[in-house]
Amino acid sequence: MFRLLTFVVLFGTSIAAQAQTANITSLEPISSPYLLKLTGGLILVVALIFLFAWLLKKFNLNQHSQNGLIRIIAGLSIGTRDRIVLIQVGEEQILLGLTPGRIEKLHSLSQPVEAPGEQAVSSVFAEKLQRLMGDRTS
Repeated sequence: MFRLLTFVVLFGTSIAAQAQTANITSLEPISSPYLLKLTGGLILVVALIFLFAWLLKKFNLNQHSQNGLIRIIAGLSIGTRDRIVLIQVGEEQILLGLTPGRIEKLHSLSQPVEAPGEQAVSSVFAEKLQRLMGDRTS
């Protein structure tokens, strides 16, 4: 479904442009067809901006701190807008509850939990993208 939608969005405009080049007519800048085409293009660009912003928010691609002092070790979504997150600050690990209006400390761990591997848990999107890129090269 997603691939079909992507195909229609990417190649639909190309097909429409080819059909219009067959009937080359000049549009006046104040005519209704020109204004509709201009408005449609603007709406498409704004929709793409919102789509990319939503994707960035959905896949949490901006989880990294500037200097690496704070790391997200693990996270679990417990509702549509609620999460439990394990963060590490220096050597201390803190379990936090995140809601839209509040961040609450749930527990401070006395024994640090070792993350699988040496790095913080990567996003599911990054893993799927890596697998897809590996499949294409082979």
